[in-house]
Amino acid sequence: MATKRVSDEQLIEIIEAAIFVAPKPLNKRYIKDTVLIDLSVSMTRVNQAIEHIQTHYQTRGIRLVEVGSGYRFQACESLAPWLNNLFQERAPKYSRALLETLSLIAYRQPITRGEIEQVRGVAVGSGIMKSLLEREWVHVVGYKEVPGKPALYATTKQFLDYFSLTGLDNLPELPKQQISKINQLLSDPSVRELSE
Repeated sequence: MATKRVSDEQLIEIIEAAIFVAPKPLNKRYIKDTVLIDLSVSMTRVNQAIEHIQTHYQTRGIRLVEVGSGYRFQACESLAPWLNNLFQERAPKYSRALLETLSLIAYRQPITRGEIEQVRGVAVGSGIMKSLLEREWVHVVGYKEVPGKPALYATTKQFLDYFSLTGLDNLPELPKQQISKINQLLSDPSVRELSE
């Protein structure tokens, strides 16, 4: 059992440095169980330290933000016009079909490929699903109990991280008319689920 004590200032420095050097977002439990393993620190103190760090960076060019898989530092969105000049490569362009497919998975998960096609009115290319799976934005969470047992897709923590979301409840709300239309299309008994 950890018995080493640490001051609040040292705790803040350790957590700040850990999040800064980590190659991916860190959640509180992971920080406590790895970086702080040898220290006598409660989760309450970890929470307070993170809140202190977030407050400290409120007026800076970077922020400590919470995303789906934990905390990370990122530049303020308002600085993007200047920071974009640092990067030679262009941001990837995503096709409308890919974005529509990803949106349906995010808002209606778990959902099958057949259900996505039912709403979109066109076939979902295998390249789109392959791309979403390779980016680790979606994954198979099970199989629907219908003939052919099609895969059920849902979003991942990497999806949340990429789009700087803490959870699916942070997605923008869809207009009621769109929700109604999607529900109508998905409940249409004339459309049968096809095998994947």
